[in-house]
Amino acid sequence: MSFHRKDMKSSEYLALNPEGAVPMMQIDGRPLTQVAACLFYLAKRYPEAKLLPAGDVETEAQAISWMSFIASGIHPVARLGGEHVANAWAIAERKFGDGEWALGRYSIVDIHLFRLYWRMKHRPNPASGFPRLDGLYARMMARPAVKKTIEAETAIGYELPP
Repeated sequence: MSFHRKDMKSSEYLALNPEGAVPMMQIDGRPLTQVAACLFYLAKRYPEAKLLPAGDVETEAQAISWMSFIASGIHPVARLGGEHVANAWAIAERKFGDGEWALGRYSIVDIHLFRLYWRMKHRPNPASGFPRLDGLYARMMARPAVKKTIEAETAIGYELPP
């Protein structure tokens, strides 16, 4: 989909997804939107992938806390730019802690956080000085699935949203 051409506002797409939001996945013909919901669904649908700690209610709650923070505290400030973006990433940097992954092991939180950090890194004058998040970025970029996804998106002409 092209953000520049506003493909998500086409009548064909709106017939599938009245929100006109991306991402969107269909489950038995029903749309599911929002990154956090799609990642949560995939983690629960495929528990063998271990993308969400099972049976640990506190860690699950921490995952929801992170996903909510990313959606409400980081994503919307991208449009504001400058100091707003830097402040949001500074909070994420402190929140991340000293481990390799946000919840102590690889999870949907890392995928969601990386997705926005990756976009930020590819904008003019990206915020800098976040060694923990830069470490997450490097670990994610080394993952074969991330490499494969970037190759596939490049091949179809994926454009970063404005």
